[in-house]
Amino acid sequence: MHPEILRQRDYVAVSLADAPVREVFPGIRLRPLWKSPTGAHANVLEMAPGASWPRPDVHEPGPEEVYVLAGTFNDGARDYPAGTFLHAPAGSWHLPATATGCTLFLFYPEG
Repeated sequence: MHPEILRQRDYVAVSLADAPVREVFPGIRLRPLWKSPTGAHANVLEMAPGASWPRPDVHEPGPEEVYVLAGTFNDGARDYPAGTFLHAPAGSWHLPATATGCTLFLFYPEG
């Protein structure tokens, strides 16, 4: 094994079924997966059909990385089907919504 390869004990593995669930807005559920000591974190966001964010989602202090796992996500301007990756730079904003329902993987490298 190469020394730069992480040892198994350094890994974090979370089953989505075991992740806690918190409803952040009606029809929108957040499942936290991981958080680093520096504030970076990863989540799964589940949006029911017809759900929408009630106000602009501003990306501060850093960017938001989004991967559409299932369904179709709308950022307030256009639709993104499953398999789409989105990078929202720090300071940008959007109005998350979905007509069909969607599941998103979210990563915040800077918190």
